Amino acid sequence: MSSKSLQSKLNLHNIKGDFFGGLTAGVVTLPLALAFGLQSGLSPISGLYCAIFLGAIAVIFGGTHTLISTPTGPMTVVAALTISQTIIMAGSLELAMGTILAIFVLSGVIQILFGSFKFGNNVKYIPYPVLSGFMTGIGVILILFEIYPLIGLSSPSTIKGVITGLPHDVGNMSLQALGLGILTLAILYFAPKFSTKIPATLIALIAGTLVSIASGLSVPLIGEVPQGLPSLQLESLLNVDFSAPWFIVSSALTLGALGCIDTLLTAVIVDKITETKHQSNRELIGQGLGNVVSGLFGGLPGAGTTMSSIVNVKAGGRTRLSGVISSLCLLAVLLGLGAYVQYVPIPVLAAILITVGMDIIDYNGLKEVIKVDRSEAAILLVVLIMTVFVDLIAAVGTGMTLSVFVFMKKMSSIGENTIELFPLRDLKVRKPCDLRDEFILPSEYLDKVYIQSFTGPIFFGFSQYLIDNLKKLPSVNVIIFEMNRVPYLDQSAAHALELVFDYLQKKGIAVYLAHVNEKPLKMLHAVELVPRLIPKENIFDHIFDCIQSLEEEFVFKKSG
Repeated sequence: MSSKSLQSKLNLHNIKGDFFGGLTAGVVTLPLALAFGLQSGLSPISGLYCAIFLGAIAVIFGGTHTLISTPTGPMTVVAALTISQTIIMAGSLELAMGTILAIFVLSGVIQILFGSFKFGNNVKYIPYPVLSGFMTGIGVILILFEIYPLIGLSSPSTIKGVITGLPHDVGNMSLQALGLGILTLAILYFAPKFSTKIPATLIALIAGTLVSIASGLSVPLIGEVPQGLPSLQLESLLNVDFSAPWFIVSSALTLGALGCIDTLLTAVIVDKITETKHQSNRELIGQGLGNVVSGLFGGLPGAGTTMSSIVNVKAGGRTRLSGVISSLCLLAVLLGLGAYVQYVPIPVLAAILITVGMDIIDYNGLKEVIKVDRSEAAILLVVLIMTVFVDLIAAVGTGMTLSVFVFMKKMSSIGENTIELFPLRDLKVRKPCDLRDEFILPSEYLDKVYIQSFTGPIFFGFSQYLIDNLKKLPSVNVIIFEMNRVPYLDQSAAHALELVFDYLQKKGIAVYLAHVNEKPLKMLHAVELVPRLIPKENIFDHIFDCIQSLEEEFVFKKSG
């Protein structure tokens, strides 16, 4: 990139605000990046690499000017599960490292593809119960995994291991570690009540570390952190184990899709604060590029993060320059300040991550479970339980599938109240305009011709309801389907109508269509309902034309 094009991206008209915004965001990000790196199963430095590379690249090439991208709770939980599974398959972290980084890089490529194919606008279609249950499940997982480090023990690699092992291992806890963790939690809770200028996470990190050093506590520490610029992990990436390709692809898809959701939700929040409008698809491409580079240098995958982004904006950040400054601040840690990071106690980071997990939980969604429709409450709970105890992809997939069925059921119920079935005799009462005062058809024939009128889209679930109603009719010769108020007809609905038309055909009832809009008519042709079940001559532009044709047919038969 030329210096001129870079300068155009990094608008310099708000240097002071961007400097303080980026500096503050970097300070907030530091403890979280270290904590997420440690929690992932790699190292604290892997979280820092992510915040540096992803943070700078995503903000330069992305679609949100003030979004700060770092490791996040949801992404780290999925990354940690992926890392532990890969280690189990490979036998050691060293042997698994190439596959792990390949998954991280591929997740970034998937995000680039999502952005390139304009998938960014589709996040809004994820139902709230699915999103709420998933995010709450992620928060619960993060909290459960940090219980062991909080009490000075190494955490099992699975949630089942945490739950089953905790009753036996709690007796081996370090009271010093637990006390330090509780102190950190107290600082995180009370610090914002006294001052909001200095981030509570930074206060907790420094205070917890100083207390540990001054008191000579025997608690687990982060340990030595590599210093200097990171190097490309090409050697590791050449040692990818392709024996389980589906695992690699599915893990990358999970991380890539989650990163998209996590980022775009944060971008919406930033939009509300800054009164701007982000570019969803460009943002995904920027995030993807950042995650690819982060993975190439051994960093975790990440996403746009709410906490750091809000801090950036509130401290004055308004352009992309603030995100670059945040990354440069974190780079300074690698170039000299890292010597002090090694003394940070792990229980302190665990306490910080527990509060992050608590923030991720959707308390409003949980409170509404007892108030909302039972089907939606059930979806939220199913997704929550499956996220924690089964699998993240399976949880979202199950939630989306259940949501579709619930939606179809509700729309079918609505549809039952938006369709009318009445005899031709009543047409003048219901639709007096455009109709003559008298029908040529004899009076008794008016009760053998019925009008089926729709309002709104037709859904798959309508078919059985319509058939049940048609079964209740007296002897009928003709059914006219009036469809001028049907704006859209999908393939499922077309096949639902096929069941209805087929039923009527078997009963010897003639079917006519009146005033079918262009898109529904194209679908009927596409699935060959026209002319297979409905001859083209039985389709009319207006219901009056259809009635006139029936009258002419009657007159012709009578004269014959």
